[in-house]
Amino acid sequence: MNVLFLCTGNSCRSILGEATFNHLAPAGWKAMSAGSRPTGQVHPRSLALLAHAGISTAGYYSKSWNDLPTLPDIVITVCSSAAGETCPAYLGPVLRTHWGVEDPAHATGTEEEIDAAFMTAYRTLRLRIEAFLALPLAELQQDKTKLKAELDRIGTLTP
Repeated sequence: MNVLFLCTGNSCRSILGEATFNHLAPAGWKAMSAGSRPTGQVHPRSLALLAHAGISTAGYYSKSWNDLPTLPDIVITVCSSAAGETCPAYLGPVLRTHWGVEDPAHATGTEEEIDAAFMTAYRTLRLRIEAFLALPLAELQQDKTKLKAELDRIGTLTP
């Protein structure tokens, strides 16, 4: 199963989701990430945070959803509608869910406050990914309605 973490810029949240998911996922599950308007670079704080968490950053880069290596089975949008951000709508026969996360790339304040925004985004995504991977995945792959309901529920979890 291929999971796509999708946002606008593909520089922070979707990269954090992709790398964390791939670090934790069982065999047969793979994440990728993309943006509707990619920035073309991964935010250095995202890379530093992942490395600090012991998650490999090799091979991750900001890319368009037009450049995916394979089609996703599940699309998880991570844009934050609470911030007035428009979520890109992936077109195709996929299961879609929304896990809104504030964009740490727009954080302002002291270095510590900006680092805290990145950590909050990472912790939120990690909590949700761990909850996703704790589901009875083999069973839910056979029942897309139940899987969607579980993924929607997981999208409301906060650390």
